[in-house]
Amino acid sequence: MGKIDHNKKVKRDSLLNTAFQLFITRGINKTSVSDIVDNAGVAKGTFYLYFKDKHDIRNKLISHKSSQIFQNAIQDLNDIEKELSFEDKIIFIVDNIINQLNNNQILLSFISKNLSWGIFKSALTSPTSEEDIDFGEVYENMLKEAPVQFDAPETMLFMIIELASSTCYSSILYNEPVPIGELKPYLYRTIKQIIKSHIVD
Repeated sequence: MGKIDHNKKVKRDSLLNTAFQLFITRGINKTSVSDIVDNAGVAKGTFYLYFKDKHDIRNKLISHKSSQIFQNAIQDLNDIEKELSFEDKIIFIVDNIINQLNNNQILLSFISKNLSWGIFKSALTSPTSEEDIDFGEVYENMLKEAPVQFDAPETMLFMIIELASSTCYSSILYNEPVPIGELKPYLYRTIKQIIKSHIVD
């Protein structure tokens, strides 16, 4: 990476990090582009080189933070020496992500408050930076390696993500209906049923 590209990355990362801190402390509605650039120490024109508005930088943050979480989970999965089935790989990734979000509840709150399937799908398949993982590609490889075929695999992934994110949010932050440790066995049993229902006979 040349000096110019490095400087661009530093400025962009500074804007992303500053926006994240402001969004989680003030909220997006009480944060302006001026607040972000003033706190990041860059010119407003620099902001618009990378982002359209504060909603765009929020979406990029969700994409980036989500990608980092998945990247950590995939790295831990790759570190396992034994072979896992497709089902067990999915459960491992979900469990790893839940544990990460349980340990970083501020991040969970930020992502969940602002998340939509469209943004999440973009996060999975269109990495925000070169360091981010393309989970869409990882998922495709997992499907190819599976000994069975799945009907509507994107729908299957959507249902698993929607189930896990909606149930875990309340369980982690409010212990509702039960603490996350008690919820996990029921969640994973249901995920297995979702996967089973998508197997092509």
